[in-house]
Amino acid sequence: MTVYAIIGGTGLTQLEGLHIQQALPMNTPYGATSADILRGEYAGREVLFLARHGHPHRLPPHQVNYRANIWALKQAGAEAILAVNAVGGIHPAMGTGHFCVPDQVIDYTHGREHTYFADDLEHVTHIDFSYPYDQPLRERLLAALAAEGCAYSDFGVYGCTQGPRLETVAEIVRMQRDGCDIVGMTGMPEAALARELEIPYACLALVVNPAAGKSAAVITMAEIEQALLDGMGKVKATLARVLAAV
Repeated sequence: MTVYAIIGGTGLTQLEGLHIQQALPMNTPYGATSADILRGEYAGREVLFLARHGHPHRLPPHQVNYRANIWALKQAGAEAILAVNAVGGIHPAMGTGHFCVPDQVIDYTHGREHTYFADDLEHVTHIDFSYPYDQPLRERLLAALAAEGCAYSDFGVYGCTQGPRLETVAEIVRMQRDGCDIVGMTGMPEAALARELEIPYACLALVVNPAAGKSAAVITMAEIEQALLDGMGKVKATLARVLAAV
C-alpha cells in the first residue's frame, strides 16, 4: 500500500489522532528538517507527518529547509505527499473557510534553495513542471472534500510569495492580473522538489483570510487564527477520508 506523507502547515503542527509509532530525527545532505518526521497510524493507514514550520511553529516561510524536508520524507519511505497550506483568497469564490485544490502555481519567491541539482557540475537537469500537482491525488482530495460537505474549488492558481509579511493591495492586484486565485508563502519550492524526487504531490489549501484589498477591513492575525481554528477539523477529516479510501 502507498505510504502517504502529510506536511502540516500553519495551524497543523500536530496531527491529532495520529498514533505515533516512531519519531525520526532526520539529518540530510541539505541540513536538518523542520521537525522530526513522525511515523504512525492515521485513519487506519501508515502515514508520515512533518510539521513544515516546526513544532511549535517557529520557522517563517522563507527559512523553511524545503530541500531537507522533502529529501527526508523520501528517505523515510514517502510515496505520495499531501501538503496542507493556509492561504489568502484572491478569486471572489474563495472566501474565508473555502477550500482550494490548486492545479497550477506561480512562483514569486526569491533566494530559496529550489533544486537538488544545483551542485551537479556534470549534468544539467530539467524537470517537466507543466502540471505541478499530481492529478490522481487532486481527485482524491476533491472527492473527500465533497464527501465532507465542504465548500471547495476544483481549480486554482497558487501564487507563492516570499513572506513573512503579507502582501500589499497593489501586489494582489498584480497577482490577480497574472491569474492567481489564492496566495500563500510555502507552496514553492516544495512542489518542485517533490517532482524532482518523483514523489506525487498535491496541495489542500484552506483560505484563512481575504487577500489584501479583497475586503473592507485590514487583515488581522486574530481573524486568521479563528479561521484556522474553524477549518482544521475539516482538514483532518478530509485527510482521513483520503487515506481511508485508498
